[in-house]
Amino acid sequence: MSNNQIPAQSSNRTVSTARAVGIVFALVVVTLVYLYPDNAYLWVKALHVIAVISWMAGMLYLPRLFIYHCAAEKGSVQSETFKVMERRLLKAIINPAMLVTWAAGLWLAWRTVAYLDGWFHVKFLAVLILSGIHGYFSKAVRMFAEDRNEKPARFWRMMNEVPTVLMIIIVIMVIIKPF
Repeated sequence: MSNNQIPAQSSNRTVSTARAVGIVFALVVVTLVYLYPDNAYLWVKALHVIAVISWMAGMLYLPRLFIYHCAAEKGSVQSETFKVMERRLLKAIINPAMLVTWAAGLWLAWRTVAYLDGWFHVKFLAVLILSGIHGYFSKAVRMFAEDRNEKPARFWRMMNEVPTVLMIIIVIMVIIKPF
């Protein structure tokens, strides 16, 4: 193995550490909700916003990695490095952030009865589509890892915009509540 390659064991340790940090953070929030039930809504809302920011950061960065990965020769050190970066980003940041976003978001929708409002239906649909895109990106990580990507960089440039458009719709629905 050359000095430029990242050993799988190091990658697994990084993912495990990130998961542990996420679990500890979630436990701290649950403890605070239990100790201060009057502020439960605010703590869960803060957790939701933090998770959304983390999820979106990953969803905006991952297709950019795919664009660069398309330019790397299969089997090269650069390609192998992109594989590690993509896997780490997905497993250590994007997946846990999506799960926390959904859990906290559903609790908030139930707590505030927002699910009865029209704006929430549009937001919910946008989040469902974003989750589907997340699944598509997860498949792409597997395809790149197996050197089976068939999509050109141009495709990933276009896909890079989809989470942005969905994020804009979601933010407008939550902040403006147009209906």
